[in-house]
Amino acid sequence: EVQLVESGGGLVQTGGSLRLSCVASGVAFDEYAIGWFRQTSGKEREGVSCTRISDGSTYHAPSVKGRFTISSDNLKNTVYLQMNSLKPEDTAVYYCAADRFGLGCVTLRASYGIDYWGKGTLVNVSS
Repeated sequence: EVQLVESGGGLVQTGGSLRLSCVASGVAFDEYAIGWFRQTSGKEREGVSCTRISDGSTYHAPSVKGRFTISSDNLKNTVYLQMNSLKPEDTAVYYCAADRFGLGCVTLRASYGIDYWGKGTLVNVSS
């Protein structure tokens, strides 16, 4: 059974930092691109950051470039999202996503194909 389990969300003030973790099980970790999407009420799920595990390449949305960093620990089957200089507009439920054959992760567009989703973790940035 494939599972993506997120953790690390919470309440933080503007300008603060959080680190999200996504632990993947039941998948051949290094065959996937794994990343993060976020969603607020009434809006479409938005791609944030993605990393291709096999070669470590990374992709970031323009809105988070320079503030967020994605990385992976292949021994722990874990992907991290380090979020710095957080803004109120970063408030959302953040979902971990795994994509083996599609392009959804690396293009940061869920409609291009995501194989598995986590249940999400809430990030709340207060002003």
